[in-house]
Amino acid sequence: MYTGSILEGDSNLSDERKKWSESIDAFTKANLEADSNFFMHQALSTPCLDVLEECEGIYIINQQGKRYMDFHGNSVHQIGYRNPYVIEAIKKQLDIMPFSPRRFTNLPAIDLAKKLVSILPSPLNKVLFAPGGTSAISMALKLARLVTGKQKIISWWDSFHGASMDAISAGGEREFRAGLGPLLAGTEHIPPPNSYRPLFSGVTNDNAYAEYLEYVIDKEGDIGAFIAEPIRNTDVQVPSKAYWKKVREICDKNNIVLILDEIPTAFGRTGKMFAFENFDIQPDILCLGKGLGAGIFPLAAMVANESFNRFGNVSLGHFTHEKNPLASVAALSMIEFIEKNNLLQSTQQKGEWMKERLNEMKAKYPLIGDIRGLGLLWGVELVTDHETKNKATKQAEAVLYNCLQNGLSFKISQGNTLQLAPPLIITEKQLADAMDILESAIEKASKSI
Repeated sequence: MYTGSILEGDSNLSDERKKWSESIDAFTKANLEADSNFFMHQALSTPCLDVLEECEGIYIINQQGKRYMDFHGNSVHQIGYRNPYVIEAIKKQLDIMPFSPRRFTNLPAIDLAKKLVSILPSPLNKVLFAPGGTSAISMALKLARLVTGKQKIISWWDSFHGASMDAISAGGEREFRAGLGPLLAGTEHIPPPNSYRPLFSGVTNDNAYAEYLEYVIDKEGDIGAFIAEPIRNTDVQVPSKAYWKKVREICDKNNIVLILDEIPTAFGRTGKMFAFENFDIQPDILCLGKGLGAGIFPLAAMVANESFNRFGNVSLGHFTHEKNPLASVAALSMIEFIEKNNLLQSTQQKGEWMKERLNEMKAKYPLIGDIRGLGLLWGVELVTDHETKNKATKQAEAVLYNCLQNGLSFKISQGNTLQLAPPLIITEKQLADAMDILESAIEKASKSI
């Protein structure tokens, strides 16, 4: 069985996981065994951690009633689980029209498209919906080919843009590509701007990464698109504003479509409605998903420059559920809830508090290396040596399972980065409690260095 990768997630069969499995009650073990028996095993999700019975607000709740504060949520839980405002709107729509055949349209879908356009800068004025983020990426890659007449694309190593064959071709994570043979031709990868693996010795900023993009464009030729997350979600790499401005300039100069994948980071996660707003740029094509469905429905969107709307003879998407009225109502309600409750402003404030608290921990525990983030998206690297940045993978696993035991769930990325992404509705008291749990776990793990 696959044991997990230190590049993307926590190892599913580590010593810490075995200890965790031994502590689970017999009833839960039986259900986990049934899950293993009936579902195809796959990396990063087999075996499962626990069996959930319920979710509410910031919590996921197992069959024994144990409540975990969810600081992962697969990036769908911006406004919390089972949000009453969204549930009420869905119930009303369910009684009217739960499905709309593709050859027809409906008001919820139209209203959602109109809303997305209204909160995005022009000329991002044309929308297509899809049943998942991977499909939105596929549409964007198709559209970029049509617009430029060029088939090649550039993306980052270590990036994730979905799990279909075209999306894993664009993505740069080995665990999604291994053993699958030839992928989408014409995909080039470049190093992502990051803090743990400098491109050149002595480089202290990320300008070199943008220059490397230009170098590959010049050497390779025939590049039609550059696709990237404005902020790398899983290990929370935050490029500089200068980097993104240079990338935008390079794409404009070379007639390259800039596709930004905001599937995990949009809708307030960084304190802005969209993460790219932190960098004073805008994409030619924007991909949205995950939180768009309010943690209830799978829903994604591609929003494109209106000048690209000239391929009406090509089926870019053509999905059965592309204008699902229930999902559209959920998405509209999610955006309305963020706006009515001033969640962008409160996320910025909570993010500043979280940054301060994490830096206080860093000053106390040498186990903590880099701390990176914006709003309510933070990455905490654990290292055994600050000079070499040697990854403290065993300590990271110990911190994770200690936190799980005490009711805090999050994800590990790159083997040693704790990704902390609570719902935007989290209260100050809940956030403080979560940080107390985390600090206690880090203090304990620090003793093993």
